[in-house]
Amino acid sequence: MNEQEKVNHGPILLAPPAPRRVIGLDAHPDTFTAIRLRGYTPFDAITEKTFHKVPLSQLEAWAKKHTSPEEEIVLEAGGNSFQIQRTLEGLGRNAKVLESGQIGKLKAAYANNDKISALRIAKAYLTGTAKVVWVPDPLTQERRDLWHAYRKSVKRATRARNSLQSYLSDHGARFKKKELTQGKEAEERIKQARSWSSMEWQVIEGLLLELRHTHQQRAHWRSLIALQVAQDEKLLALVRLCGVRDLVAFAVGAIVGDIGRFQSPKSLVNYVGLSPAFDDSGKSESEGGVGHHGRRDLRNILVEAAQSIMRSPTSALAKWGKKLLARTGQLSLVVAAVARRLTVAIWYLLMGRWTPLEEIDARLEQKLSSIITQIGKERLEKLNKSRQDFRQAMKEALKKKIYLLDRERLFTMPA
Repeated sequence: MNEQEKVNHGPILLAPPAPRRVIGLDAHPDTFTAIRLRGYTPFDAITEKTFHKVPLSQLEAWAKKHTSPEEEIVLEAGGNSFQIQRTLEGLGRNAKVLESGQIGKLKAAYANNDKISALRIAKAYLTGTAKVVWVPDPLTQERRDLWHAYRKSVKRATRARNSLQSYLSDHGARFKKKELTQGKEAEERIKQARSWSSMEWQVIEGLLLELRHTHQQRAHWRSLIALQVAQDEKLLALVRLCGVRDLVAFAVGAIVGDIGRFQSPKSLVNYVGLSPAFDDSGKSESEGGVGHHGRRDLRNILVEAAQSIMRSPTSALAKWGKKLLARTGQLSLVVAAVARRLTVAIWYLLMGRWTPLEEIDARLEQKLSSIITQIGKERLEKLNKSRQDFRQAMKEALKKKIYLLDRERLFTMPA
């Protein structure tokens, strides 16, 4: 447009974008509070409607009556937030879950209630910096629930053992932790350690009862995890990797979920938190280690797997790690590097980008035997399958899904 056209027609004015309509939802086990905002930014947003302490049982009726598919409904991650998101999504609503850590930092220390929380959630989303978390699909959610139950049982068993060990130590009987996990043998050792009074032995019996109960719970969840891995071809294929046993494979399936949401190996590495931190602020410029971002739970598991790999005498990845250790002399750095390469290998395997392998080696045979042992005789009987039948079924599944990494690729070493 030339100057004459500007004089004749005036400047071209673009219509401003329509203001966003965001509903912040603060959910509790029995009620929820929602606030609808309309605006472009958290500073000019206007509160249009407030719904205070609505019974959670009325969520569907409330959503149908007071919300529309064009509106964005946001809530903070926690408790029942994923279930609420799935319910709203099933009604055709645009619901999102925001990362709880970031939203929690915005909480006012001097005053807080449900209305303030709902408003805070909506305004945080309007800033454009709030992180939207992935809502697990039903299968991944079930696996996460099972994984959390197992981890809690491990903690309870550890606490029960420590309580027993502490009580015995206070009464002059010293035992190593391993000596207190052998059932009847441990009970006999404790009896012979010294002369116990009637009351003291009653306390010990109670602590032993608690310890046995926690071990039973742990064995129950452990059996279910092994069964899940044995019956899922993708999880079972992960066991082929050096350092990956059924627990690690299941944790990957439970925490990572749909591998398709990671566009590259690097994105999975970043999600786990195995990328080195980098700080270039002011005059300082440094590259730190890992451990300050990402999924700490999965990162710890993969680091343990990397430590196991480093103990392997034959693994190519272990040989690479040992060469790196000889150059750097920093074991923690090397373990993190091995864990990072293992994460990359997991991405390629789950994406199906490896070439098939037809042979099952002795090490994999041993892993399969361990999985069947963890499943347990009782559960195999319930499934009406023998140990040999289960082993054969896993072998057939692995022959479809076993992969050997292409040696020409540089993203990792063959395990």
